[in-house]
Amino acid sequence: MASEHDRYIGPDLPDEDLHVLHVDMDAFFASVEIARNPALRGKPVIVAGLGPRGVVAAASYEARRYGVHSALPTAVARRRCPHGVYITPTVSYREVSREVMAIFREFTPHVQPISVDEAFLDVAGARRLIGSPVQIATAIRERVRAEHGITCTVGIASTKFLAKLASEASKPDGLGVVPVATELEFLHPLPVRAVWGIGEKTAEKLTRLGLRTVGDLARLDVDSLAASVGTAGAEHLYALARNIDPRPVRPERVEKSISGETTFDRDAPDGAVWGPVLLELSRKVASRARAAGWAGRGVTVKIRFGDFRTITRSRRLTAPTDVGHEIYAAARDLADAAATAPVRLIGVRLDHLVEAAAAGRQVALGEPEHGWRDIETVMDRASEKFGKGAVRSAGRLERRDSRVDTRGSGNTER
Repeated sequence: MASEHDRYIGPDLPDEDLHVLHVDMDAFFASVEIARNPALRGKPVIVAGLGPRGVVAAASYEARRYGVHSALPTAVARRRCPHGVYITPTVSYREVSREVMAIFREFTPHVQPISVDEAFLDVAGARRLIGSPVQIATAIRERVRAEHGITCTVGIASTKFLAKLASEASKPDGLGVVPVATELEFLHPLPVRAVWGIGEKTAEKLTRLGLRTVGDLARLDVDSLAASVGTAGAEHLYALARNIDPRPVRPERVEKSISGETTFDRDAPDGAVWGPVLLELSRKVASRARAAGWAGRGVTVKIRFGDFRTITRSRRLTAPTDVGHEIYAAARDLADAAATAPVRLIGVRLDHLVEAAAAGRQVALGEPEHGWRDIETVMDRASEKFGKGAVRSAGRLERRDSRVDTRGSGNTER
């Protein structure tokens, strides 16, 4: 049932003076799986690690009705939705993400990805050539559906903050416009948790002050707010509660690192078990670096033990690399020295990134001209053609230890 608040957001409201779009893919991982297997359509689909320590990566909207959501332990999800379709990832979501982002860039060069499944667009310069923000958003949604069989929701507003709220309010498969003339009427009835930067603890502090909506927050003077959340926090919240958000859409998103990690079903007792996994992770990180045109000067290993104690160890390399074999060599040395007890989780990160072309990688003295990088590039091509599991390390084939929750950095799901 529509509420009074709904009249301040909708696809048919005026979009004059608006130029910021927030595009968010709907249940992205699950939607991609359904697009590849239409027989799953309409069913509660849950993409998750299936082992005893697995977690949900994504849930279709049919599954969300049963309280299943991302980051929920798979065991809990099975209790809530025992009839759900539970599957492990079968496709490259990042590849689909790159193709979707390429569609966005056909409409405007001002695209700022903020995760694999969402981005901000500034369409101010595209209005004359293509049409109004609503027309652009409609065309984007049609292209994504036609080319990938998945849906996205678009929020249109005067600021990034409000555009994101507009898309969240319009999900799934929706289009929400918040006109300038009534943006505060839309914003102020929302709960305070809608404001960026307000987490659970801050929300509790604000509730104790009697602040339950964004409007309550906007009506409080900044000095009174600072007494509870500090001066910097108060100024941030004070501004957003009034939709003061001068941040531009920044087309260049500089990655600071590329990482991957794995949680074992059972604690790995020694390097004979976690070593092949570390090699596989190193190759995946290197493959992602090559695809993005990066090389890294540093390698970091993350280890979590059975008692949940977590440590990291880092090393600077003599030259930037995008080769999994080289990443693994450094990571293995670090892990061998640090893994003094059974390992619950292991991860590797390539950091201090530079452009690979600018890194000027040269063949070292005694190194064959065609070495590990050529081999791994062939592996990349095989994976693209035949799927992610087409090429695996021999160690992983010999030891089929079960694992869950293998992930890269920066993935979000809505």
